[in-house]
Amino acid sequence: MIAPTTLTHLRDGLNSSDRMPLVFLGHGSPMNAIEDTQFSRAWSKLGDSLPRPQAILVVSAHWMTRGTTLVDVSEVPRTIHDFYGFPQALYDQQYPAHGAPALAREVKTLLASHHAEEDDTWGLDHGAWTVLKFLYPEADVPVFQVSVDMSRGLAHQLEIGRTLSQLRDRGVLIIGSGNIVHNLRAMRPGGKPHDFALEFDTLFAEKLEERDLATLADRAKLGTLLTQSHPSIDHYLPALTIAGAADAKDDLRFMTNAIELGSVSMRSFVFTPTAA
Repeated sequence: MIAPTTLTHLRDGLNSSDRMPLVFLGHGSPMNAIEDTQFSRAWSKLGDSLPRPQAILVVSAHWMTRGTTLVDVSEVPRTIHDFYGFPQALYDQQYPAHGAPALAREVKTLLASHHAEEDDTWGLDHGAWTVLKFLYPEADVPVFQVSVDMSRGLAHQLEIGRTLSQLRDRGVLIIGSGNIVHNLRAMRPGGKPHDFALEFDTLFAEKLEERDLATLADRAKLGTLLTQSHPSIDHYLPALTIAGAADAKDDLRFMTNAIELGSVSMRSFVFTPTAA
């Protein structure tokens, strides 16, 4: 059994050169978990390049709360099949990683000013396990999720990221999972990308490169582009978490950036500490 992971334990043997990268993945359809796609291949390749963390913290678009930020403290997070109408092979998928309850409880304390509470009923939703199975296919790294508080503004999620960023020096890999554009109402299978999807995806990438996070968290400045791209902001918030956890010394690298089904951006990005 994997030993409980704590912040104190993670400090042992680590120094500034061990600072972990940050990852945001556009997860798209759950079918990416069982199909050979350009995205699943990219996730496997990314997994081969990432350092081995001592724990993984995932902020997924599919764990939404209101008025609180929940932290999963379960010993063995259950694999959640939070979708319907898909082939049985997808429901048969399991990601049997251990949790990191001691570390998760310390993260809850870390996020106390953000109304954090612990929870042992969630587990790993498909925003987490469908990508983790490619990054760490042996499911041998402790992992836990932190929810997104839908009752707070966009800037709140930047603050969550800034608070969590200190975990990077403790061997913790922080992963955000959502989509830069996510409008299921506007999907058109086989059709070309909507203009609004291309425009918002490009705008996000440009502002992230400029480190203009204020604009990315400003509803008024983003205007109708934001509402067209995100009828609900759940899939956008994890990208802000990762952006908030980055600093000026990080190198930014974009991965896949295709627009699927006309209105779902699969853009992914990684922040990597600049080599000394």
